[in-house]
Amino acid sequence: MSDRSKILSELNDRSREVFRRVVEGYLESGDPIGSRTLTRTMSQKVSAATIRNVMQDLEYLGLLGSPHTSAGRIPTQTGLRMFVDGLLEVETIGQTDREKIDASLGANDRDVTSVLDHIGATLSGITRGASLVLTPKHEDPIRHIEFVSLGPDRALVVLVFADGHVENRVFTPPPGQTPSSMREAANFLNALAEGKTLSDLRGQIAADLQLRRQEIDGLAHSLVESGLAVWENAGQTHERLIVRGRANLLPDSDTVTELDLVRSLFDDLERKRDIAEFLELTDEGEGVRIFIGSENKLFSLSGSALVVSPYMNAERKIIGAVGVIGPTRLNYGRIVPIVDYTAQLVGRLMSDRHKG
Repeated sequence: MSDRSKILSELNDRSREVFRRVVEGYLESGDPIGSRTLTRTMSQKVSAATIRNVMQDLEYLGLLGSPHTSAGRIPTQTGLRMFVDGLLEVETIGQTDREKIDASLGANDRDVTSVLDHIGATLSGITRGASLVLTPKHEDPIRHIEFVSLGPDRALVVLVFADGHVENRVFTPPPGQTPSSMREAANFLNALAEGKTLSDLRGQIAADLQLRRQEIDGLAHSLVESGLAVWENAGQTHERLIVRGRANLLPDSDTVTELDLVRSLFDDLERKRDIAEFLELTDEGEGVRIFIGSENKLFSLSGSALVVSPYMNAERKIIGAVGVIGPTRLNYGRIVPIVDYTAQLVGRLMSDRHKG
């Protein structure tokens, strides 16, 4: 049992109820909750003085904090974490929310990125937060690879996949490349690539380059290595992340502190690569995960929360993630099932398209 779970289990019924009602009240209103407010909502009649004593004990345990401008209490990050882990009552997804998410799939003949972009916009709209959608890596087998010269210091590597998907990536080739070295590099790769995914091919290219170093021209050898570096480092995770609804994160108040926090969060959202890599940590397990404040290891903004769930293909392999980011004062009970439902829906969509 974790220290947090132990603290929660050792609270008596009254302390547990005071703690729960403070957190629920704060999540609903955003305001500190005072003892007089709780006297009207407690299941048993308790004096304000008694509640104040309980709140002081909960503050001593690190579960509640006391803003200097108010006599009321708000949950600390530790308190929020404990509430989410032990007391959160997750709702079932509402019919209206379900219908909006279902409708976001729209015409199923649109390309995957357009559909996921629309889903992200819908998710942002119904949660009033910013949505994050990590799109799937393209894991279909490769049909053809080609290098195209765009000038002395620019070239294009073209990847054609078995399903017809095409990716073009511009890169700086090693100096001195000729049309014949480009053809040789492409021929070398195409001999290896047929029927393999990009992930499969990366490892084999490195091994075969060493084994067949004498068979391939030095220029072509350098070009293959450059192409390999482009595939591995061309910002693929960056391009795979869709962020929608940043404006929802703007606070109602215009205090300098809150605007600075939001500006900090916007800066973090612009570093999409970091977020994409973080979302890929959800590969460690399925299901909705909640990261509160500094637990994110990602956002410099401690006042944010992320609710995220991976989604899987027909082989039950995790291929992406969907999530919602907002202030720590999220309505977790409502947003958790929305994120869960959306992730399952996206997973089914990907599985159906793969079958098709």
